[in-house]
Amino acid sequence: MSAVRTVRVPHAVSGRRPGRHLGRLLGNLLVYALCLLVALLTLIPLAWMIFGSLKGPEEVVQYPPTFLPHVFVWHNYVEVFTRVPFARYIFNTFFVATTVTLVALLFHAMSAYALARLRFRGREVLFLGIVATLMIPFSITLIPTFLLVRSLGWLDSYWALIVPAIPNAFGIFLLRQFYLSLPDELEEAARLDGATPAQIFWYVALPMSRPILATLATFFFLANWNAYLWPLIVTQKPEMRVTQVALAAFSGEHSTEWQLIMAGATVAAIPGLLLYLFLQRYLIEGIKLSGLK
Repeated sequence: MSAVRTVRVPHAVSGRRPGRHLGRLLGNLLVYALCLLVALLTLIPLAWMIFGSLKGPEEVVQYPPTFLPHVFVWHNYVEVFTRVPFARYIFNTFFVATTVTLVALLFHAMSAYALARLRFRGREVLFLGIVATLMIPFSITLIPTFLLVRSLGWLDSYWALIVPAIPNAFGIFLLRQFYLSLPDELEEAARLDGATPAQIFWYVALPMSRPILATLATFFFLANWNAYLWPLIVTQKPEMRVTQVALAAFSGEHSTEWQLIMAGATVAAIPGLLLYLFLQRYLIEGIKLSGLK
């Protein structure tokens, strides 16, 4: 049997320096610690809302506050759905947010593709005009849009909640930048096969833009799910209210039932969390492609 000899290579010869390795290890630990701290700071408000929804009316306002409830009051969630038609409010919000998201993505994708890949007179001017609307704050267009919606007789209807929320220059801008990056060879190959511009958009460009569409879908859905001011103005009937407006019903002139507001907010946060978990892979990929930070 031949003896196996272990040869110790000096660090200077092997190229590994203990000081550099230790510094890299400490740097990684510092990055992980910062990520853990940011994660905790992000999760603490969510945990505070969930535990607050399980407290009694006295404990939720007591000072000093407690993080965990002394007694878990699960009946708060039952009272949210029995005090007001909260299920109807959730349906209204889900219907409005889903419809706006699907219609806006389709129209924005078609507009962005035309602005990026088709050649027609006034294309650049039209795009600059669309982008310029990003500079106009919502507070300025609020009253003219309300007067227009009222003149059309759309108050207290889904039309008033859906149609004004569809136009969005940000979605057109983001999709146009993505379509500009597509190689020309794809379109040329599709044209050689006899495809029309509409078929190239539907069968080639649209499937390739799934990450960007998933990112925009998340933004649009959450923006409309959490909308408060516009639904508050255009809806007066209780059956047309959305979730965020309905939560204000638990706040009275002389008292506010915080445990019910937190219970309703916890229920309202579930669709957004599920959407993020479902589209997480596409969302991260879309952020990398679009350069969003």
